[in-house]
Amino acid sequence: MTASGTVLVLAGRFDPTADLVVEELNRRAVPVFRTDVADFPLRLALAAGIGGRAGGPQAGRTWSGTLRTGRRTLDLRAVRSVYYRRPARPRFPDGMSPDARRVAEREARRGFGGLLAALPVRWLPPPGRAADAEYKPLQLRVAAESGLSVPRTLITNDPDAAREFGETVGGRVVFKPFTPVRGTAGGRPVAVYTSVVGAGDLAHPDVTTTAHLFQEWVPKAYEVRLTAVGGRLFAAEIHADSAAGHVDWRSDYGSHRYRLCEPPAAVATGVRRMMDTLGLPYGAFDFVVTPEGEWCFLEVNPSGQFGFVEQATGLPITAAVADWLEGKGT
Repeated sequence: MTASGTVLVLAGRFDPTADLVVEELNRRAVPVFRTDVADFPLRLALAAGIGGRAGGPQAGRTWSGTLRTGRRTLDLRAVRSVYYRRPARPRFPDGMSPDARRVAEREARRGFGGLLAALPVRWLPPPGRAADAEYKPLQLRVAAESGLSVPRTLITNDPDAAREFGETVGGRVVFKPFTPVRGTAGGRPVAVYTSVVGAGDLAHPDVTTTAHLFQEWVPKAYEVRLTAVGGRLFAAEIHADSAAGHVDWRSDYGSHRYRLCEPPAAVATGVRRMMDTLGLPYGAFDFVVTPEGEWCFLEVNPSGQFGFVEQATGLPITAAVADWLEGKGT
């Protein structure tokens, strides 16, 4: 990583979280080059090279070249860090056949994406490690190994196993999708959130159609969004005042009340261990806090939003992200 230079921001055109970081970097007079992977190859040109005879005048040990839009050019050697904030997939000419599009997308991922991954700079988050960390089974294992409390969980496509799990838990059971499920129904946007399921749902034949994640219901006094940036932790209680929000706060943002809090020392240690094990510089952690005060890990999002928490609480998360991209601290 260079001591100075440009922060390359890879994000969608309409991303309020990325906007916050770009605005903060601009305020600090840190150069920013923002683009979207979707701009490649139609609106973003790439030219980069490496190599030459060892010791010769053209020898190069790292990639050099440019990214160029219609208005700006980025010298790849000037990149100090990359902020990878959910960019879209590459877009190709409308007239390409499906077969040609599949080949072009694969080549773009390995060529354009591979070149960026080869730059000797820090990423927030590193795409490969972030993709691995999206796997909930891995998250839960690493959380338990890191000393965090996790709910009893079953992954299955066997209705009998699901039913037996419900009987073993002896209380409420929730279903969670492994990945965000969003779409439209009747012309209206819909999403699948955490939901409480009954014995009939657990034993339903549709369980056989794919992998399902079931967890015991953890009684909650409130939930916590803990945002980790490097070694710095920013925690806020989320109190949801609606029935839907009490099950999954993401389903009803309008019902929230927020309050600053400090994680217990053991939780803070476990979070930092998870970050080290997963190789992540950033993570948006979700916890349930029981009426007895126990913190129970639910999940971590390696590129989760933080603007809503910062706006409600004043926690300086944007500044911490900008510090990390600048190279300040860990």
